[in-house]
This record gives sequence, C-alpha cells and structure tokens, in this order.
Amino acid sequence: MSIIKDITVQLPESGQRLDTFISKKTGITRSQIKKLIEKNNVLVNGKIKSQNYKIKAGELISINFPEEETDELIPEPIPLEILYEDDYLVVVNKPSSMVVYPSAGHSHGTLMNALYYHCKKLATVGGPLRPGVVHRLDKDTSGVMVIALKDEAYYNLIEQFREKTINKRYIALVYRSLAKDEGEISLRIGRSLSDRKKMSTRVKDGKEAITLWKVLERFAMATLIEVRLRTGRMHQIRVHFASMGHPVLGDKTYGEKTVLDIGKGVRILFPRQMLHAEKLGLIHPATGKYVEFVAPLPEDISEKIKELRKLKG
Repeated sequence: MSIIKDITVQLPESGQRLDTFISKKTGITRSQIKKLIEKNNVLVNGKIKSQNYKIKAGELISINFPEEETDELIPEPIPLEILYEDDYLVVVNKPSSMVVYPSAGHSHGTLMNALYYHCKKLATVGGPLRPGVVHRLDKDTSGVMVIALKDEAYYNLIEQFREKTINKRYIALVYRSLAKDEGEISLRIGRSLSDRKKMSTRVKDGKEAITLWKVLERFAMATLIEVRLRTGRMHQIRVHFASMGHPVLGDKTYGEKTVLDIGKGVRILFPRQMLHAEKLGLIHPATGKYVEFVAPLPEDISEKIKELRKLKG
C-alpha cells in the first residue's frame, strides 16, 4: 500500500517550480522528487508534469509515496513532542500508532523520518534507516524514547543499555486483578514456533527476560500497574503478562483483550494496547550527570482509567 499526500497550491506560491514547491512542503530533496516524478508518482490536477513545471494557484499536487524497501532515510515534516534536545541526543514522547523506523510496509511516516526533518543531522551509526537508534518502542506503545545525534553518544548509550543501567518505568492496564500487590516475572522469551512474527515464553532456547511490577490501582476486571524491566526483550511486557493470564488491555497480538464486558450493558473498548513508557533515566553521554525524562500518560489511556474509576465508584 502506498501513501498519497495532497497539497493545494496557494496564491503566494504560484509560479514556483514543481520540484521546489514539493521540497519546501515535504522536506524531501529535489533528487528524490525527480525520481518520484520520473515514475509518475507526482500529479498536478491528475496530470503528469515535468519537475520544472511552474505551478498555479488552486492546483492540486498529489504525491504518491510507494511502499518499497529503501536504504535512504527521507525527512518528513511530521509534528513531534520533543522533551529534550541538545547537540548529543534528543528525547521524544513517541505517540502510539507511530513506527520507530522505516521497514517493509512502513517506508514513510515513522519517528525517524520526522526526526531527520526536525534535527537535520543524526548520528552516522546504527544503520541507514535508524541512525542513532539505541532502543525502540512497539508501534502501539507510546512514551519516552532517546535517540543519539552524535556517534560518541550512540556508543555511550548502547553501553548503558547493555549494562542495564538505564532506568525505565512503564505504566500499563492489564486484564483482571493480579493476585499480589507486586511481583517478578522471570520467563525466557524467544520466537514463537507457531508464528515467527510473535514472541513467546514457550520456547526451548529463549533469552533471559525479567520483568518487575507493582499494582497502582485495581478496577473491575482490570489492574493499573507500574512495570520496570531488568532486560529488554522484544515485546517483553506484553508477552510476560499474557503468559500469566493478564494480557495488556487492547493488545491485538497477545491476549486479544480489546473489550471489557463489565455487565448490565456496560462495555469498555480499548482501540490500542494500554502500555506507556512513562520515564527514562540515564547518564548524559557528554556531562556524565544523571538525567531523567517523563512523558505524562496520553489522553486515551487517561480516559480509560477514568471510565474504570467511575465503575469502581
């Protein structure tokens, strides 16, 4: 599936070259725009035009971004919530539904596309489509992420993650009431034998995975918890709690608890997984000082907590 972006030319913009206009509006380089035009992926009022065509007020420019694998990161003017930024790193509050970096099926609209446009310059290590990425969040998980802007910061942060000195705190809504007020899940995680796109605790040669949790509030058929990780395995929180019979609410992959049927006609819907990376603490690569960044709960999770509290009341 491709992504189509429509832009209407305003009167002050009339007379510009087509490629110049698109570059200003999208942040894409003119060489990249030339390739789109040559492959008939740019239309002006539904017609093919050359890159030096002079646009007119009122014309509709349609840009088709094909979903194809690429090794070139394209900057895109996507709004971001920047929590902190300096010459060495940038910390963002990633929204849910946003993929971290381009991959098959997600060549545009990712966090890295947005950061490349915002920061202009990123670290040169980490891969062509994920420069400076030292950790990631799942597409439907919101919250704090740090990205290195310089190579030395990248290597420093990678080492902190490897040494498990990064302080990460998650907030989650899980299905049903947990028996204890706090606990630890220590179950190895590996690729599922039945579905290679999923992770599982039912594996022979999984990697060590340790999750610490504490109950913050109990509701009818749900529990609000704080989660801290000693390891950083793919989908760790989601897989661990699903294996315990308490999947993260709204998780369509593990547990599939997207609706709570409370009774008496009351149903609460969870369009996305109720998991948020609330806090991230680390040693700043340049100053050597401990710094901490917090992303408040997003509105969709806060609203679900309010709904559950009303029922409890």
